[in-house]
Amino acid sequence: MCHSGPRAGIHIDKDSFRSPAGGRTKGIGMTKIFIMYYKTGEEFKEVSGYDLEQGWYPRVTKILEIKAKPALYRFYGELSSFDEGEQIKEKSASEGTLIHEAAEQIFAGVSPIVDPSIQPSIDALNLFLERNNIRVDKEYIEKRVTHFGERYSGTLDALAMIDGKFGVLDIKTSQSIYRDYNLQTAAYMGALEKEFKNLQTRWILRVDQAKECVKCGASLRQKGGRDKVRAGFGKGDPRCEHEWSDMKGIVELKEFPYWQNDYKAFLAAKKLWEWENDYWLRQVGYL
Repeated sequence: MCHSGPRAGIHIDKDSFRSPAGGRTKGIGMTKIFIMYYKTGEEFKEVSGYDLEQGWYPRVTKILEIKAKPALYRFYGELSSFDEGEQIKEKSASEGTLIHEAAEQIFAGVSPIVDPSIQPSIDALNLFLERNNIRVDKEYIEKRVTHFGERYSGTLDALAMIDGKFGVLDIKTSQSIYRDYNLQTAAYMGALEKEFKNLQTRWILRVDQAKECVKCGASLRQKGGRDKVRAGFGKGDPRCEHEWSDMKGIVELKEFPYWQNDYKAFLAAKKLWEWENDYWLRQVGYL
């Protein structure tokens, strides 16, 4: 990570992969990093947070970029080059966005136009919603929420009522549900707990797709233009000559009711992020 100074900074953008002028790109996790030099405080504010009536606040996802991602090293170690990793992540992000946007439209009561490449995921999601009692507050889909005391802001996917419990619902398109997601959802819980006294819990809704070996149960996930086979550790046999099924959608819902310790960890990450970006935060009047 580069040093915080008059011009140094890091810009990670999940929504656009166009490199800012003067920046060079580098990959981390499933996002693309722009190692760049901020020219002005306004530039820093634009890429790091939101201008609100009460002032400028940093984004939850921007704050959490301070946390290391050890899985990055293994990801690159499996590839032939750095550029290959960049291409895979860019394509994976685009595919994930298609699923994410279609899921949000379904929750909003809109029938999405589904790209054929993600049809199995969306079919599985529709079937899952038919079989499970999930009600989403349409006023709180892709809703910006702010904690004015701790001074941060973010955009949650939805607020939902599931089996009589009310809480934060976050949609992911990853191959697993990772512990890091709890920091993000805890930040949203902290921002909303005073507004919603009945806020009880949070969930990760994972929507994905893969093929399954009809002989051993291993999975083949095709994402980012790469075939990734998962076999072993109790599921599938790495020695098997696999015979793959058609692509199947995967939907997993997992509840994480105990969020307070995760929230403390988020606030600690925020402190570290503020330390890292001290110069620019002072320039824009945040510190």
